[in-house]
Amino acid sequence: MAENHMALLAEAAKVGNVEFLVILIRSYPDLIWQRDEKYGSLFHIAISYRREKVFALIYEIGSLKDTMASFRDTNNNNMLHLAGYLAPSERLDIVPGAALQMQRELLWFKEIEKIVRPSFANMKNKEKVTPKDLFRHKHRALQEAGEKWMKDTANSCMLVATLIATVVFAATFTVPGGNKQETGIPIFLENNWFTVFFVSVAIALLSSSTSILIFLSVLTSRYTEDDFLKRLPRRLVFGLSTLFISIVSMVIAFSATCFLVYNSKSASVPTIIFAAAGIPISLFIGLQYDLWVDIIRSTYMSKFLFRNKHRLF
Repeated sequence: MAENHMALLAEAAKVGNVEFLVILIRSYPDLIWQRDEKYGSLFHIAISYRREKVFALIYEIGSLKDTMASFRDTNNNNMLHLAGYLAPSERLDIVPGAALQMQRELLWFKEIEKIVRPSFANMKNKEKVTPKDLFRHKHRALQEAGEKWMKDTANSCMLVATLIATVVFAATFTVPGGNKQETGIPIFLENNWFTVFFVSVAIALLSSSTSILIFLSVLTSRYTEDDFLKRLPRRLVFGLSTLFISIVSMVIAFSATCFLVYNSKSASVPTIIFAAAGIPISLFIGLQYDLWVDIIRSTYMSKFLFRNKHRLF
């Protein structure tokens, strides 16, 4: 009977059926100590298959988690070794982009590092490999792919930011309507739309310049493992945000120019252009929204990744 229960326990842990596990363990509390010959306890299985909700149950067993964390499998792998192996492809692919996948793997490794004994970080398995060395070896290809993904994204965004900076910089010296010959003061200086134009151009120039510097820092990063954890994703979020601000500001500046030039002749023309100006903004949001949300979720919501939502007892 115990073998059947262990088989159910192992299978539920592999697929992440945490509700079933809670019901089973409540009915048979001793099952939590059962160990699979190949994988170890249900928490070891959760690590191998990257089931964070199942693993979070370890925080429900109090000080017993220290005993559970000391278990090793047949290859003398401790929990940290298991986190050092690359996640199954189906679990890796739930996070888009190699850089964010690398970040998720690092989050797992750091979380396991918190609960195992400090000496386990330098413990060697049967292959004479420490958890950190195992992680580096198994994740080398993913790290290289993440670096390429980050650089390609930063390159593309920096090109757009550079074009915007070039356009709005030129616009600061070519004001709509020109200047008065006697004084050199802009003709439309007293017009409210001129104020909108000037402020929008200033914001676009500053935000696009900031975006360029941020994406440049992404390109020149050392791309160490820890860079993927917080530093690079945060820079990418900030860079995308300032790029979006510069695009919106540039479009507003263009619309304000239309109102300055054509409003006296036909109010419908600038109104139509202003409405059409929302198209590039909508396109940018539609094309980049998923990426932006994924980065924010992975970077700023990761503290909730291992939060336990189910009570064992």
